[in-house]
Order: sequence, then structure tokens, then C-alpha cells
Amino acid sequence: MTYTTTRRRVLQGMAVGTAGALAGCTVGSPTNDLQVSGPLDVGIDEPSLGAAKPVDVDRVAADPRDVPKPITRSEPATIPVELETREVVAEIEPGVTFTYMTFNDQVPGPFVRTRVGDTVELTVRNHESSTMAHNVDFHAVRGPGGGAEATTVNPGEEKHLRFKVTYPGAFVYHCAVANVDYHISSGMFGLILVEPEEGLPEVDREFYLGQMEVYTNGTAGDEGHHEFDFEKMATENPTYVLINGEKQAIGPQNYDEMRVRTDETVRIYYAVGGPNLFSSFHAIGGVWDEVYAQGALASEPQRYVQTTPVLAGSAAVVTAQFPVPGDYKLVDHALSRVARKGALAVLSAEGPANDELFDPEE
Repeated sequence: MTYTTTRRRVLQGMAVGTAGALAGCTVGSPTNDLQVSGPLDVGIDEPSLGAAKPVDVDRVAADPRDVPKPITRSEPATIPVELETREVVAEIEPGVTFTYMTFNDQVPGPFVRTRVGDTVELTVRNHESSTMAHNVDFHAVRGPGGGAEATTVNPGEEKHLRFKVTYPGAFVYHCAVANVDYHISSGMFGLILVEPEEGLPEVDREFYLGQMEVYTNGTAGDEGHHEFDFEKMATENPTYVLINGEKQAIGPQNYDEMRVRTDETVRIYYAVGGPNLFSSFHAIGGVWDEVYAQGALASEPQRYVQTTPVLAGSAAVVTAQFPVPGDYKLVDHALSRVARKGALAVLSAEGPANDELFDPEE
């Protein structure tokens, strides 16, 4: 996996207003109705947070470009998959640390690509530094618990599972031990793609994003180390709603990795770990040309969809074009989650002006 400049190098020292102006949907001038200038819990004492902890990794946000190439073979194969569960301290945003639970040190976990009829040889390894047992439930598995019981590993242990994928689609996987919601909310989810036997239509670029919510004992933006808050989770009142595990993780405001040309066709795989909230996935400045709702690749796609619901524990596969150059915000259209809780990714399209489609006055 190739990472670009880290959050620390990009954002430390940058004024909050600058980041907000770039995002267009975040902290900044209160004259914009998608912007706020302070905590929402007016009249409530600020939480007492401990100091930010030293980080174990500079970044947990998965690189959205880290998608295996489309499958071109015509016969089933055996696919080795290795997942290491590990608990790591990282920054949700500068000055705010949190103890994530991860597959392979990233959120969402690695993208697994298969074809109908393939056999997955899965190795699940729990890092010796972990404090809890972990496992994996694959929604693409026909078998008890989606493999959860068979893959439960204590710290320092390793287990193996073979399973065959028999139906096409884009399916979430996640940790499913006791307190499953706590583990998913801390980052333990990902996506397995099962291509149909005939494959998927060709596109120019593919990206991978995942949404989750995080429940902590602080308010978004409060510096220090945020501990997990089970009461907030029980009432489904998250501190953060995140795309790829960090606030405003993907785009020019941070990891500038979703860059396309205006003549290219783009496919996005969007997984929602939850554990509780569904997403209203929307591209500001365009529509989804095709949507495979809930990742159902065996169904006919919907066409020209403005906003598609993606349920918690499900996924969507969408295609789009961005024929006018500029930045396109990819959001959950429950917009308070964008303006106040961090759910933002930005795709940048580069190419010549297209005045026939879009001609702003100078």
C-alpha cells in the first residue's frame, strides 16, 4: 500500500478556518448553514479528556486507490487472504487521539477481490499486543456466523478458514465478538467483492471508501485522548461520523488520493460498517450514473441516482463521470454528519473547462 503525505505534515499548523473553507462543509464562518463555529452541547460542561497519546501509526485511513485489479480469468481460483487484527492509537484529527481496532492497521480493512466460485484461504492473526479477542464475520460466507466462531483469535494466536464464494456482490466483513458494536465502531470492518463470472463492466478508475461512526467521551475537535463511550453508543449519538476512519480523511484537505480526469469513468465501492447509522451517499455536483444498491451485482443497476441509501452492514457499488473540472464532495447527505462530525471525502477532476455543461460567470 502506498501512502502520500501524512495528516501530521499536511494539517498541523494549518488554521481551522482554512481547512473549513477548502472543505466547504465544515468548521468555519457561521454564515454558511453547513458550517459551525463551536461545540454543539451549549451549556454542558466540556468533557475532561486525558492528554493526547503517542500514536502507533501516523495514519489509519485506508488508501482509496488500494483496490486489486479487476479479475480477467475465466476459471475459479484459490485466493489467499491474511488479516491481522491490531489495536492502535492514531489521530482522528490533529491533536485528537483514539484507540482504533483494525484489520491490517487500516480503516476500512483491506479490500478483498474474488470471483464467483473462488475459494478463499483465510488466515486471521491477532497481534500479540492486543488486549482483546477478535474475529471476522464475512457476509459473503455461507456458514455459521459467517466464519466468526471459526476465526476467533486471542492475542498472539492465529486461525485458518477455507470458504467458497458462491454469489456475486459487494459484501461487508467485520469483527463479531461480544460487544460487536464497540469493535466495528472502533474500525473493524471492510469489504469483500465477489465478481460475477462474466466480470464487471470496464471503468477507468476504481476507489474504495468506508463509513463508520465513533462514540467517544469528548466532543468533535476537543484535543486530547478520546475514550470509547458506551452510553453514547447505546443512544446512537456519535461524536464522529467518518469516511475512511479519520475526519475529512480523503481529498485535498488531507490525503489527496482521489484524482481523476474529466474524460474518465469512475467506480466507487462504498462500505458502511455502522454499527448503527445508515448512509445517504451523495456526490455534490453530480449523480451516480449507475447504482448497484446494497452491492447487489446480480441485479440491474439503478440509473442517475442523486442519493443512494447504504444500510449499516451493507455496501453500494456506484459509477459516475465528472466531466467538469473541479472538486466534488462525496458525503453522507445527512449533512450534520458532514458539517459537524467529519464525514467528507473529496474527488478532484482535472481537465479542460466544459462551458457547454457548466459556465460560471467570471
